[in-house]
Amino acid sequence: MKKTNLILCAGVILVIGLSLPGCRNHSAQETKAEAAAESTPSSIRLTPEAVKTAGIQTAEAKLRPVVRTIRAPGELIFNPRKLAHMTARTSGRIEQLFAYQGDKVYKDQTLLSLYSKDFLSLQAELLQALEQSKRLGAEQTEQRTAQSLLDSARNRLRLLDATPEELSEIEKTGTIRSMLSVRAPITGNIIESLVNAGDFVEFGVDLFKIADLSTVWVDIHIFEKDLARVRIGCEAVIRVGAYPGREFKGRIFQVGNVVDEKTRTVEGRIELLNPEGQLKPGMYIDADILSSVEANSLFVPGAAVQDYQNKKVVFVRTGENTFALRQIERGISLDGFVEILKGLKEHELVATNGSFFLKSALLKKSLGEE
Repeated sequence: MKKTNLILCAGVILVIGLSLPGCRNHSAQETKAEAAAESTPSSIRLTPEAVKTAGIQTAEAKLRPVVRTIRAPGELIFNPRKLAHMTARTSGRIEQLFAYQGDKVYKDQTLLSLYSKDFLSLQAELLQALEQSKRLGAEQTEQRTAQSLLDSARNRLRLLDATPEELSEIEKTGTIRSMLSVRAPITGNIIESLVNAGDFVEFGVDLFKIADLSTVWVDIHIFEKDLARVRIGCEAVIRVGAYPGREFKGRIFQVGNVVDEKTRTVEGRIELLNPEGQLKPGMYIDADILSSVEANSLFVPGAAVQDYQNKKVVFVRTGENTFALRQIERGISLDGFVEILKGLKEHELVATNGSFFLKSALLKKSLGEE
């Protein structure tokens, strides 16, 4: 037992002995790195002649109002205010079809003719009521009844899309029209045609879908974290993958009231003019929304920011001809100025023109050159 303990102790001592040189080497390396860091110059002093020769100028770090841009994905959709879903107003057989999917049609253009027994019977009622109103004498009660029947027949024919001109012609000639004309309610493109010539359709059956594509809507998805900075009226720039380099501008006119549980976004809507018809519903888009909240942020001229040893730095004036190296964290660029998120205070003076000369001089100093 004693022999075993002696062997274990000897092994522990040996391991410790072998590890000590490694620890010493590691500690030495850390010390060397720290010393090198401390020896790196962090400021530079120039003669007045050198400042003049280099053309060094300074500018004050100032607070400026800035409007943030919020990125939101989305897609183009039909403008529902300019979308018509046509259904059969009465049953009947389609005798002729005059327009097809993809066609451009105009308001009140005849799209199909329908043979409908209901249309025929309503015309007969109209003529009968008209004849009855003419035969009656001066009895006011009967006259009102006849007029009521006549108005009812006219209204029901109007519900079938009969025009005032057609009704006037029927009453004037006493002739019943054999076909009911079905007309386009708006000007636009037929995006869906669901019937063919010869089909028998029942009341309420889908016939056409027509869309006016002179304007489209953008359905954007605003992330929950950005909601506080988005309001109705915010400007937005829309980019579509189909047209690289092109921008379409609009304003948000609607912001949703419910957060989607899966995506954590809220729907917003923008209306875009589309006179050339290039924007197609279903296209994916990216929107840059100009935030409704203005905030002040610290800015310096872009020329003040330099790259130094893989870091963003500026040279802060600390004396007559003395400049100190200062590492910063930069933000956005705006009109030739750079936002400073960290590392600089308001009213501090930074070198602008000649800042590259200062960087070169500092590099030479770090190499031990005069």
